[in-house]
Amino acid sequence: MKAIVMHEFGPPDVLKYEDVPDPQPRAGEIRIRVHAATVNRVLDVSLRAGKETRRAPVLPLIPGVDCAGTVDAVGPGVTRWKIGQHVAAAGGMPLQPVPEDCENYDGPQGMMGIKRSGGFAELVCVPACVVVPLPNGINFHDAAVVMRHCPTAWNLLFNTAKLQRGETVLIMGAGGNLGMTGIQIAKNVIGATVICAAGADDRVKHGLSLGADHGINYNTQDIRAEVLKLTGGKGVNVLYDNIANPKVLPQAFMAIGFQGRLVTAGAHGGPNVMINFSHLYHNQITIIGRPGHEPADLPKCFAAAAEGKIKPQIERIMPLSRAAEAHRLMESGEATGKIVLDPTMG
Repeated sequence: MKAIVMHEFGPPDVLKYEDVPDPQPRAGEIRIRVHAATVNRVLDVSLRAGKETRRAPVLPLIPGVDCAGTVDAVGPGVTRWKIGQHVAAAGGMPLQPVPEDCENYDGPQGMMGIKRSGGFAELVCVPACVVVPLPNGINFHDAAVVMRHCPTAWNLLFNTAKLQRGETVLIMGAGGNLGMTGIQIAKNVIGATVICAAGADDRVKHGLSLGADHGINYNTQDIRAEVLKLTGGKGVNVLYDNIANPKVLPQAFMAIGFQGRLVTAGAHGGPNVMINFSHLYHNQITIIGRPGHEPADLPKCFAAAAEGKIKPQIERIMPLSRAAEAHRLMESGEATGKIVLDPTMG
């Protein structure tokens, strides 16, 4: 099969398009014929550049921390999945605690595309228990994007912030994929009032087009003053962040109201941010960092996408062979939506 192989850390050119042996599914695994895999800023681009060594990636490595495609083969002990089914997979392999249907799995642990071969290939083997069936009405490219960002955003808003219908949420990084997904879940699924914030007018405008009720350009406006104006001085119930911008987040934090919640699953813009502890304790604010997701939320994410409540934002679909170019595009900062690699295109 063809795959992207990384033998060393470095610039995008370390991503080599090579012929490698077809992987064979072990006990408890299925093999997916990949139709889509997304390019991610931290788990792909920063990892390739050697900035994520704390994750201890294993080289040589086939990157790609998610994928969507069809079941191509099943290993011993796998009975749930059938050849040809449309599926998606991402994340740790297997999940912890280990689900009951992973009892037959005896393969490598860790995250795909970091500790084990990932989705930047024509074929990839993953534990059967981490695979999600795709509903009718969602294509492979959209499915890969949903699998990457929707579960994290869902987990932050539903399980962590416990955002309620009628509450107000401030979505930071509205031009990023986790921000764009958060806007849609908060508005279209939960029914909250959404204020989106970004550092450029075009990104604010895009957030508004996704359903946000209000938009703030934090580079030209005072984010705290604008939020307090929009909320009648009360502040927001939830601040949703995944950037940790040291210049902007302290101001946004001051816009959290009484018993508000700050939830986060990222810090690539920081990681160090100063906050006002007086505002924290006087307003009884809760701060929770929570990456990942609950497995039970995955079907809900895909159902919401199939119903049109969450529309994946895709910047470009490119052949797998152009992975290095995709990484350069991601590093340029020009891509607003997701970049998806499709091995069926070459």
